[in-house]
Formats: sequence, structure tokens, C-alpha cells
Amino acid sequence: MLTWCAILFLLGIAAFLDSIFNYGEIFRQVNSVLFMLVSLALLVRTTTKIRMRKIEKYITRIEELEQKLNKMPQSKPMKEKQPVG
Repeated sequence: MLTWCAILFLLGIAAFLDSIFNYGEIFRQVNSVLFMLVSLALLVRTTTKIRMRKIEKYITRIEELEQKLNKMPQSKPMKEKQPVG
């Protein structure tokens, strides 16, 4: 998905440069700008989803470790050592 977003964004840049260097009408320039903006929004949305998925994985891993910690038998507390002297 991320590669398709990057390809779409690069195609938008190519369309924009084509409309500028070929002296296209304003309507064609607006279309290429909208094409780039939509692709950029898709790219940002995809990256935020990837980042959120990493956070969700961390949260589930923490919960698993907390459950393992709660299942472990509790050891007796050690006596405090008295200072020598």
C-alpha cells in the first residue's frame, strides 16, 4: 500500500510538471494539484495507520507480559540487611 501511495504521488508530480512546462491551461494544473494532494493525503493516512498498528502491537505485548508476571508465584520478601558497624 505504501509503495502504491508513493507511485501515485510521483505520478501527480509528473502530471503537474507536464502541465507547467507544456503551458497547459489552469484547469489542467488544478487537476494535477488535486491529484497530488489526494495522493499525499493517502500517503499520510497510510503512514499513520502503520504507526498506530505498531503502538497496538506494543500495547498487546505489554498486556501479555503483565499477565505472565501476575501468573508467576510470588516469592517471600527478603529480610532487610542490618548495617554493619
